[in-house]
Amino acid sequence: MFGRRSLGWAGAVSLVTALLVPTAAAQAAEPLEYVAIGDSSAAGPLIPWQIDLACLRSSINYPHVAADLLGAQLKDVTCSGAVVPDFTGKQFGFIPPQFSALKSTTDLVTVAIGGNDTGLVTAALSCINLLPPPVGTSCKARFTKGGKDQLAAKITATGPAVGAALERIRELAPHAKVLVTGYGTYIRPGGCYPLVPVWSVDADYLQATVDRLNTMLAEQAAAHGAQYVDLRTPSIGHDACAPVSKRWLEGLIPSSIAAPLHPSAAGMAAFGQLVANQAVG
Repeated sequence: MFGRRSLGWAGAVSLVTALLVPTAAAQAAEPLEYVAIGDSSAAGPLIPWQIDLACLRSSINYPHVAADLLGAQLKDVTCSGAVVPDFTGKQFGFIPPQFSALKSTTDLVTVAIGGNDTGLVTAALSCINLLPPPVGTSCKARFTKGGKDQLAAKITATGPAVGAALERIRELAPHAKVLVTGYGTYIRPGGCYPLVPVWSVDADYLQATVDRLNTMLAEQAAAHGAQYVDLRTPSIGHDACAPVSKRWLEGLIPSSIAAPLHPSAAGMAAFGQLVANQAVG
């Protein structure tokens, strides 16, 4: 019944074994080894539940969301307040360098960095004006005094450090896909004074500066073999001015348990989905 040549006993046993015993290729693949590095935009300060109080790292930040979607084994070393030098040095003097989590077997790395290096968070807080214009001072006027944009200069100066960090990631995790995540749309054109007490001219300046940072990150990612994950475009309409039910990014007075000027739990869920999609894309 097998044609001109019978399988015989040994052949039959081999056939049954092949059908019943999974081969190595058919067995469940090893989970992705995923390392998340970066600052508070990834760590998720104050979002319940906090699993590292020194770094203010949440158990439902976007790295954890993405890891769950990917079925990945996550090593999350993101830390609030991180700057590029904390990748290779001890943050706060006792937190190990974030690059120490990288291995030759690492499959996926996400990088969220730049906001603290360029002073954006501090700058945004300094733009608060509790009274409408002309009472007070425009932070745009302050940061661009004399015709030089101080924040733009800091972003340009930070670019090479980001590029060098991406090169080092490639050396430490040569087989990994590296995703550089940008920053979201924190405030819509014109702002929403007094809900977010920043003058319209300053709201537009701040978001334009965030966009400038995003452009730098995208350029560095492209130049150093990484991929850029755009969080700015998908978060349009989910900014700090949006209704609470649609808000992904908190304003100066958070509407959920999250840090001011940072993603909310809803934002982390959305960003995690975006990261997971690009990881498999």
